[in-house]
Amino acid sequence: MDCVSPILDVATRLWDCTAKRAVYIRHLPQNLNSLRTKMEELKKLHKDVKEKVECEEKLQKKRTHVVDGWLHGVEAMEKEVQEILAKGDEEIQKKCLGTCCPKNCGARFKLGKMVLEKMDAVTVKKTDGSDFSVVAEPLPSPPVIERRLDKTAGQDLLFGKVWKWLQDDGEQVSSIGLYGMGGVGKTTLLTRINNELLKTRLEFEAVIWVTVSRPANVENVQRVLFNKLEIPKDKWEGRSEDERKEPIFNVLKTKKFLLLLDDIWEPLDLFAVGIPPVNDGSKSKVVFTTRFSTVCRDMGAKKSIEVKCLAWEEAFALFQKYVGEDTINSHPHIPKLAEIVAKECDGLPLALITIGRAMAGAKTPEEWEKKIQMLKKYPAKFPGMENHLFPRLAFSYDSLQDEATKSCFLYCSLFPEDHLFNCDELIQLWIGEGFLDEYGDIKEARNGGEEIIESLNHACLLEMNDNHYIRGRARFVKMHDVIRDMALWLACQNGNKKQNKFVVIDKDELVKAHEVEKWKETQRIILVRGSFDELMEPPSFPNLQTLLVSSAWSKSFPRGFFTCMPIITVLDLSYHRKLIDLPMEIGELSTLQYLNLSGTRIKKIPMNLRNLTKLRCLILDDISELEIPSQTISGLSSLKLLSMMHFRGTERDCRVLLEELEGLKYIEQISISLGSVPSILKLLNSHELQRCVTHLTLQWCQDMNLLHLLLPYLEKFNAKACSNLEDVTVNLEKEVVHSTFPRHRYLYHLSEVTIVNCEKLKKLTCLIYAPNLKLLNMVGCASLEEVIQVGECGVSEIESDLGLFSRLVLVNLRSLPKLRSICKWSLLFPSLRVMNVGGCPNLRKLPFDSNIKISKNLEEIKGEQEWWAELEWEDQTIKHNLTPYFKPQDW
Repeated sequence: MDCVSPILDVATRLWDCTAKRAVYIRHLPQNLNSLRTKMEELKKLHKDVKEKVECEEKLQKKRTHVVDGWLHGVEAMEKEVQEILAKGDEEIQKKCLGTCCPKNCGARFKLGKMVLEKMDAVTVKKTDGSDFSVVAEPLPSPPVIERRLDKTAGQDLLFGKVWKWLQDDGEQVSSIGLYGMGGVGKTTLLTRINNELLKTRLEFEAVIWVTVSRPANVENVQRVLFNKLEIPKDKWEGRSEDERKEPIFNVLKTKKFLLLLDDIWEPLDLFAVGIPPVNDGSKSKVVFTTRFSTVCRDMGAKKSIEVKCLAWEEAFALFQKYVGEDTINSHPHIPKLAEIVAKECDGLPLALITIGRAMAGAKTPEEWEKKIQMLKKYPAKFPGMENHLFPRLAFSYDSLQDEATKSCFLYCSLFPEDHLFNCDELIQLWIGEGFLDEYGDIKEARNGGEEIIESLNHACLLEMNDNHYIRGRARFVKMHDVIRDMALWLACQNGNKKQNKFVVIDKDELVKAHEVEKWKETQRIILVRGSFDELMEPPSFPNLQTLLVSSAWSKSFPRGFFTCMPIITVLDLSYHRKLIDLPMEIGELSTLQYLNLSGTRIKKIPMNLRNLTKLRCLILDDISELEIPSQTISGLSSLKLLSMMHFRGTERDCRVLLEELEGLKYIEQISISLGSVPSILKLLNSHELQRCVTHLTLQWCQDMNLLHLLLPYLEKFNAKACSNLEDVTVNLEKEVVHSTFPRHRYLYHLSEVTIVNCEKLKKLTCLIYAPNLKLLNMVGCASLEEVIQVGECGVSEIESDLGLFSRLVLVNLRSLPKLRSICKWSLLFPSLRVMNVGGCPNLRKLPFDSNIKISKNLEEIKGEQEWWAELEWEDQTIKHNLTPYFKPQDW
């Protein structure tokens, strides 16, 4: 028995092995079919999972590693199964001749075993694939997301400057504001910055773009940040704004980030959003765009840059790009016509693109000429203007603070293209039109007008042109051509759709009688150029409120022109050189509130002008000789503003005129030129007149050697050819006038001083009491040795904290042979932009404080004996024309 058991065990094992081998061999056909079936089921499951993954990937998600591995495993398994099935089919066909037995039992056994094993593997794969509840997860946010950007034009220098600031890891330029008018390319510049960071990330760990728009909504900005920073939902849902800012702050404070904020209309509280301070050594930065320069200030931007319209070459290149080469080259005349159209856009990129697209495909000169006429006469009807360009620009208008500001803005559109508005004259017109009535008195209205000009300038709806001011002339503003077209469109949208609500004649053309007849419904007429045809009878203007005539108007008015204007309020005939005799019928314009006759050639004001009892503003500047009959001014019972500056005949005794002004109940502002001592004494002895004079010019006053300038609201003072004038003071002399004003307040409002050809003037120390002085112009004063004499008139260096010259913009010193010094104190001159010095051989030193940087690299101008110095503030370098007598060693 001991021998039998091992034998039986061996036999059993052999039987089991043989039986299994027999199963592998005998059931191979059935197993192959089962494997084929299971593989088909797995392939269907693979297809379902793959489609689900692809759907999730379209939603910017990423497949999980497990699912990705399973999909690849199934694809590899499919190949393996196909090979096994092919071998199995081949093996089944191999049989012994005349029998059903397999030809090679060993090979068939191995294949059968492989089939069963693969069947188990397929089953496992199928089970794994059926258990996928999540096939993809959200992608982590990339540091920078590329934004769509068309080819830019004309922004390379601006981009380079901003990029340089972004590369600076210091705290000096932590926030940058890009401001400019609508459609000028601010968002394009910001997009270029964003996309450039894809190539060169500047080591920012997060670059976040947020379109803010209006109103500035903290929650919307927070939502963008939550998505970008992948903050869990439980930190957002059901939380207040204040609670949501904490996780944002906690994430960003650990990163070096760049926040790009587009289209900010009002200051956004970054602290309320959860943005950590970017000026505390974090090296993070904020760049934002806005239409308002004031937003840059209120957001605390370290650098503010105006994005301006394109120069002509860049503008025309951009225009041609959107028109297309085929169209531009389709006819020899089209390039010149294209220049005309492009110039109408005045360098505004959005207008260039909009109009360029509209002209694409216009391949005949006739089409271009037709569009040019439409663009000039009816721009709102031009394709793309009313439904695309104007609405985008109008957002700036909609954001203006009140109806008065909106009215003042729309009013500017009534003037011809490229018209330069003198700021003072524009405000006077607004007062005359009644736009500033809510401010009450004239002084407040003027201040309100200044604020409106500033707000329109900050909104980039008016362009400030202060080059004239820098050269010693008035401040000017202008309206961009496309902004003007938009404003005219707005005027129509606001209810003025009826034709001829206003008429502007700005070409040299003959206005015929039948054309004038069409003006009956007109409310405002502006005559810039041209002349009238002979009228058979006086025209009728029953609705006319405003008539403005430019100096370019070539003929006088036809007889009876002013007789039928029953409700006119504003009449501006200034600088109409053909106007010699003022028509008597002007005295019948009983509703008139504003009359400007400046620069005309009239000799005498008609007596019946006193009938204009509603007249509030009368402007008579720059008239050669003018006679005003007595009792004329006294009849203007509503008069608030009188200006009589720079006219000949000032040496006449004006005491009667001043007495009439003194008796007017509502007079508030007087600008006047005087040339006789009795007239000056009358002015300075009248408490009522003292408080009204804002502009004073003394001309050819030979008998005055000392002037006590006791005018507390004086803004501009001129003294010309007063040959015996030695000093101007604010000393309070009892014999001059009794006043309750402290001495240092008398010149507080003084902003401009011009002294010309006053040969005996020795000093002008009274300017220490003029902290708001902006322009100082002194020419031909042969005896002047020092402008401010320290120690004179009680002046000491202790009083230098009065802000002497702290707001001075322009200094012009010419032909002052004895001038040794401006002032012995060291001054900062923080506002100085231009200093012109010439013909001052004894002036060897300027009172610059050591904090002002003056270049020692003085350069001689070829052909001239002049020296220039460069004064630098921040990023601007300003050249100052000094004197031919300065030598480099003097600096």
